[in-house]
Amino acid sequence: MKMPRLNRRRFIAASLVTAGSIMLPAPLSAAEGSARIRVGFLGTGYSHFKEKHKVILESPIWHLIGLCEEDDAVRAKGPADARWMSAKELFESVDVVIVESAVAHHARDAKRALQAGKHVHVEKPPADSLEGFAELLKIAAERKLLLQVGYMWRYNPGINAALEAARKGWLGDVFLVRATMNTLAGADQRRDWARFRGGAMFEQGCHLIDPLVRLLGKPVKVTPFLKHSAATDDLLADNTVAVFEFPRAMGIITSAPLQPNAGPQRFFEILGTNGSAKVQPLEQPALTIDLAKAAGPYPAGKHEVKLPVYRRYVEEFDELASAIREQKALPFSIEVEMNVQEALMRACEMN
Repeated sequence: MKMPRLNRRRFIAASLVTAGSIMLPAPLSAAEGSARIRVGFLGTGYSHFKEKHKVILESPIWHLIGLCEEDDAVRAKGPADARWMSAKELFESVDVVIVESAVAHHARDAKRALQAGKHVHVEKPPADSLEGFAELLKIAAERKLLLQVGYMWRYNPGINAALEAARKGWLGDVFLVRATMNTLAGADQRRDWARFRGGAMFEQGCHLIDPLVRLLGKPVKVTPFLKHSAATDDLLADNTVAVFEFPRAMGIITSAPLQPNAGPQRFFEILGTNGSAKVQPLEQPALTIDLAKAAGPYPAGKHEVKLPVYRRYVEEFDELASAIREQKALPFSIEVEMNVQEALMRACEMN
């Protein structure tokens, strides 16, 4: 039976308070702390698997033990030279599990790995409900395991510099954030994404909801527009907009898998009373700061900010390894993770 909204939120809050607010990994032995960290993949079907697999293989920090893919058709498309394992074998052999299964299985597979006592990196979106994600956080906290959510732009230097400018007041009072992430999805992607009410907003808009909520906090109201515009009958919400209202600001996120050559058009922009910060494209990130008055390290006027070279996934896996070795929490609190998940569910009409 579906829980009433207020009671459900109280239940989730009580569960997380009981579990604790900070996830600290269990201590490693001296040998474990100096050796490469043993890692394996649970699921290989998600679109980010190929590049994450490459990053892990090339890293001096991680030791890839093997892959587990329980769908024979997906496994047949995997790396030819991979060491394939059962889930049981994987859990017995690694310290960290990277969940790269189909979206519908993210929460299920992350839960299996946590219950097996493993730290987890879970692909985004981490769950298709608020309760499902809260359960993962609770298990991780109770067992002193790390749960890292794979929002790929948490370590994007352009987005992070824009967030810094806003947080430190250099842009003045922030009144609007707007962002777009489009693509051109094929039939298979459309079919997979159509399984979820939020469609493109759930699958891709989540990457933009994440920095929006991390900057402005929990929205007081979310109004989604989930439209099907393509001349197909797959019912995918493929032309999506979500409006987020905060006490003194608004956010507008759009996502549509209908646009060819969409990569250079993706952007994240923050507007304040002293100026703006705009990242476009998002990869390689190019950041433009435009200020009425000089603030922080930035002069008045419009100029391009020099950024380091960015490669997806490298810094987030470095952060996870550092947290494990140094027995410290990840930089995103349970409150932040829950606020992002709740905002995503509301933007997708999925709670």
